[in-house]
Amino acid sequence: MRLTRVLSAAVLLLGLAAAPAAAGPSPSASPPDDGGAPTEAGTSFRTAAEIEQGQRATANGSAGDYLYWSFPADAGQRPTVRATVKLPETHAAQTWRIDVYDGLRRRQACQWGAENRTAAADASTLQLACVLRTVRAWSEPWANDPLPGTYYVRLTAVNLPTSDLGVPVGTEVRVDSKDIGGAAAVDGSLAEPLVPGIAVTSGADEEDGAERGAVLSAIEPEDGWSSGWWSDRWVWTGAGAVLAALAGIGGHALTRGSGRPSRVPPTA
Repeated sequence: MRLTRVLSAAVLLLGLAAAPAAAGPSPSASPPDDGGAPTEAGTSFRTAAEIEQGQRATANGSAGDYLYWSFPADAGQRPTVRATVKLPETHAAQTWRIDVYDGLRRRQACQWGAENRTAAADASTLQLACVLRTVRAWSEPWANDPLPGTYYVRLTAVNLPTSDLGVPVGTEVRVDSKDIGGAAAVDGSLAEPLVPGIAVTSGADEEDGAERGAVLSAIEPEDGWSSGWWSDRWVWTGAGAVLAALAGIGGHALTRGSGRPSRVPPTA
């Protein structure tokens, strides 16, 4: 009976430990409406068009131009950047390239995806993709790990023939992320996300009445920065602790015997 009660209590504790995970936000939330997506691209890092994850941004440009967009990425996310180039009816073979930079403007390598592709002379569209590494909440200063903050997308054609310089093209860019969860959790976090203007805002002295500088980037994750502090890593840690306690209690119940020995001396 004692062992049965112990097992029932352990099952109840396991259910309570797993309940917060079920109540947490679903990573497959509906994407933002494309109605507010930009229809123009920037020409540099400072003028990059800001887009939210899940939006489909469009822009018209000319072959040979540098087109820039920016988007937010938080810890635990693995962003995927997709771009589509709509080419004119008549053109030579063109090679297009997509590059992604973090908040420190360090180029981030793609885990996989076609970040470079060449369109044949009769091709009407060209699709590019770049799957980044998982964004980490903290990293060593010497490492090139992707960190929370603003990311920049640069789309351009390389090694264009002179006949194709300046021909009109249409572009579409979309960014989506997969929530990796506790598998990407680390011990540590940044004091502030790598967002343009965050140092100006953080360094403003309110006691002197100084006006706080405006943050250059107005985009951030839907639930705010570092919103993914809860992960299944907490659930497995709690479940492991409960199972360890259960094993200790069960071992003690099995080895302690039926109780204190009887004091009645055995009869001859």
